[in-house]
Amino acid sequence: MGNCIALSANETSLTKERDPLPIETIFELPSLVPSWPSGKGFASGSMNLGGLEVRQVSTFTKVWATLEGGQDNLGATFFKPSHIPEGFYMLGYYSQPNKKPFFGSVLVAKGESDGDIEGGMLTKPVDFTLVWSNESLNQDGNGYVWAPTPPQGYVAVGHMVTNSPKKPSVDEIRCVRADLAETCEGDMWVWGTGPESNSSWFNVYSSGHTSRKTQAVRTGTFLAQVNGATSPSACLKNLDASLSSMPTIRQIKQLMGLYSPFIYFHPDEPYFPSSVAWFFHNGALLYKQGDPNPTPIDQTGSNLPQGGWSDGTYWLDLPRDNDAKEAVKKGDLNTSNCYVHVKPMFGESFTDIAIWVFYPFNGPGKAKVTFVDLPLGRIGEHVGDWEHVTLRISNLDGKLKRVYFSEHSSGIWVEASELEYQGGSKPVVYSSLHGHAFYPKPGMVLQGNTKLGIGIRNDAGKGAGMDTGLNYVLVAAEYLGSGRWGVVEPPWLNYSREWGPKIDYKIGQELDKADAKLPGFLKPAFKKVFQVLPQEVFGEEGPTGPKMKKSWNGDE
Repeated sequence: MGNCIALSANETSLTKERDPLPIETIFELPSLVPSWPSGKGFASGSMNLGGLEVRQVSTFTKVWATLEGGQDNLGATFFKPSHIPEGFYMLGYYSQPNKKPFFGSVLVAKGESDGDIEGGMLTKPVDFTLVWSNESLNQDGNGYVWAPTPPQGYVAVGHMVTNSPKKPSVDEIRCVRADLAETCEGDMWVWGTGPESNSSWFNVYSSGHTSRKTQAVRTGTFLAQVNGATSPSACLKNLDASLSSMPTIRQIKQLMGLYSPFIYFHPDEPYFPSSVAWFFHNGALLYKQGDPNPTPIDQTGSNLPQGGWSDGTYWLDLPRDNDAKEAVKKGDLNTSNCYVHVKPMFGESFTDIAIWVFYPFNGPGKAKVTFVDLPLGRIGEHVGDWEHVTLRISNLDGKLKRVYFSEHSSGIWVEASELEYQGGSKPVVYSSLHGHAFYPKPGMVLQGNTKLGIGIRNDAGKGAGMDTGLNYVLVAAEYLGSGRWGVVEPPWLNYSREWGPKIDYKIGQELDKADAKLPGFLKPAFKKVFQVLPQEVFGEEGPTGPKMKKSWNGDE
């Protein structure tokens, strides 16, 4: 069932001029979700968490909206899930910021042994506690946020909202047995009465998790924080280890065909991606500490050292011949591949498809100092550059929910409703000039002090493009095992050392050269900003490969 908002009797239109809903549009992916190849439980609409069955509901009735506070001071809207399947129970309400397309869902649940019997997986709360109301603010009508009071041995995983001070009915919602829940905390900020960072205010967050574990299952409900305390602070936990909701290889192929991103490079980009095999075949060398004679690398990386850690014993580098070195630096977009890692997330309720792109060379950076653009010499240069985009897909309905854009040593998640698409439901990704950080929009992103307008430029635009779905290699999907239906990892994936040497240049000297070109009144601010930028920005060392990143075995 698609996303929809059920209107109450006095709300006849989403766009009614007298009293419009703050969320005026409903988002759907540009392409319809197809019929999936046969498998176990992927995109079946239901999931078993070890006796507790959950389904996804995306039909809602508006309860209360505020037009102030929160993101861009535009307020938020609170919704009650509706059209709940027979036998299932609501776990909490949904909320999202205003002036954004509606793209929400929550989980509803049914247990093997429910009702008010002792030991049931779900049970009614014994009471409600008023967490917050807007009566003192005298704005946007009345809104009341309630936390269920669970009986002993149970926890609440969501809130309810009313537009009157009367407590909700305990028959409307269920609490979950404590062994079926896991501690979680707020994820994305939805709304609040004051600054997000100020814990003395009331703030609303989408439910998240507290660690990189994958057992925690997000319910889609919201969490409330008052004076720094979050209530409730639990989400569901998957006790079923069968991994039956994960996609098969055939289904992964279809997911890549449906959602694989288009990557656009800056029109002035000289350093493009290549396949790893092309990099090795065209003269990349393996160096060992203390050995002056580097070793050519087999196209599969079969002669690379396996295991170990990044200790400076081994590293890769470009060919010695200058002409060959300059040619390899440029990469080869026409024959380039991307490399795909598929893994379960949040108790197997989501599939993450991490799409890795390799560049033989990362180019030098450029600074912006208020109104001056300033080349930074060799700062930012390094051999070997790995960047990635991660697709987060619901295992309940097969829909793309979020996309992660890696940006140097960090990155951002963007909701599917806020992305640009091409060729159906394929997200558009922009790679920054020389540095190859990924962004959801073209333009310039400044890394540094944005208020002063001083930092490193990340410029992205629509030049040459790469459809990641055309030439990709599935390099890892550990949940499929290593047998007949498993994925064989290439040898280079388990090379744990650097993909480039430590470049011998003095950052201070390069900064002094750049600083010398600035007007005197800009010099102190320039030095101060660059002193606090992370070391990864300066790019003196080559990176390690995808499998050595912290995100490989957990969340981004």
